Amino acid sequence: MTFPFNWKTTLLAFTLLGTSLTGCVPVESTGSGTGATRTSALTYTDAVYSADVHSVQFYARNNNLGDVLAPPVIPMDQSTPLLLEFDRMAAPRARAVVKLHHCNANWQPSQLQPLQYVQDYNEFFILEVDPSTATKVPYWHYRFQVPPVKVSGNYVLEVSEEGGNLLLSRRFSVYEQQVSIALRPVATAGAGDRYQRQQMDFNVFYPQYPLVNPAQEVKVVLRQNHRWDNAKLFTRPTFIQEAQRRLEYQLFEPNQAFLGLSEFRPLDTRSERFSGVGVERRDNSAIPDRVYTVVGRSRGTEVYSSQPDANGKFLFGSREYGNAPLNADYQQVVFQLQAPEPAPGPVYVFGGLTDWQLKEPFKMTYDAEKQLYTATALLKQGYYNYYFALKGPDGQAAPQYFEGSHFATENEYDALVYYRPPGSRADLLIGYSTITFNGQR
Repeated sequence: MTFPFNWKTTLLAFTLLGTSLTGCVPVESTGSGTGATRTSALTYTDAVYSADVHSVQFYARNNNLGDVLAPPVIPMDQSTPLLLEFDRMAAPRARAVVKLHHCNANWQPSQLQPLQYVQDYNEFFILEVDPSTATKVPYWHYRFQVPPVKVSGNYVLEVSEEGGNLLLSRRFSVYEQQVSIALRPVATAGAGDRYQRQQMDFNVFYPQYPLVNPAQEVKVVLRQNHRWDNAKLFTRPTFIQEAQRRLEYQLFEPNQAFLGLSEFRPLDTRSERFSGVGVERRDNSAIPDRVYTVVGRSRGTEVYSSQPDANGKFLFGSREYGNAPLNADYQQVVFQLQAPEPAPGPVYVFGGLTDWQLKEPFKMTYDAEKQLYTATALLKQGYYNYYFALKGPDGQAAPQYFEGSHFATENEYDALVYYRPPGSRADLLIGYSTITFNGQR
């Protein structure tokens, strides 16, 4: 069932008032098409603000191809521009507008004005909008290439309707390779959890770049699998070797190391005829199709098991029709977790598919009679990685409760080096490096 929609023709009929969103405080915005007024707040995170926005992907494009699993981190020459794609389940009523916000290392707005970091006026319309084809669930697919920027650092891409309603925001980074970073995987010093954690010591070399007061002005962020929810910020090096023009970061505290966790649980829903990995059964008579995952069990006390994964990320696809952006259908996916008793807190499906957040649509409910947790989410056909995560007392995700944690797990780490030159008004991103922990299998 399809609903034809000519975006370019409809676009000419729109005559709407534009409004801008600034800062991180709530602003009044007019709901386009409804005449309603609501208050929305732009958060400088990866967030979805509208219930009809699904399946957001943000990745680097190279020679008209894109690695959808690659993080949105690109060099200053921007030879590999970033591509944003997402779906909307409701018919578009207004043009989608993109704005860029420059941020400091802590993801708060910098003092730079838009003309200092964008080439043109800071308002870009998304013109590539196409309806789905031959799908049970109709949707509209949006595609946008991020314009070049003039300054390195952190950015937040904001997408809203021309009337002002926020749709989504995504973080990305642009780096200039002024310094080099040597990452070194090591065993943690603590005896108690050394087989559960992964530690990364590193050095920053600046032979040709003048760092003034690096003890105060250099910040380094270390990430696991390109996640921001558990990223670690280092505001001061352990040692400064001025003669060698080197900053040393040697980590001693347990909280400076990452839990290795386990390899992610896979789910492949790309075929409508066959059950892929992680699929127990499917019901194609329903609208939308209903897919039941293999019943998961706690791995909290199990030994490490090696299996290929995508480090928590996902990609879309349709094995029968091929064109994932427009032909991949939406399905109701029922996640299942066996548990003899309720966990000591709420349980969620967690991973890249939830923006590494504990989201209510992915909260699981417990059936004491069946001793089973379930959660149902509307997902586009694709290959997914996920964890089952407990919500800890601090409100953060604790996947180790169900997934366990191991030093031997394969994870990818990257380091981002920020520096604020004297007299400048923003943190620049002057170095980037990545490494795979336990990458040789």
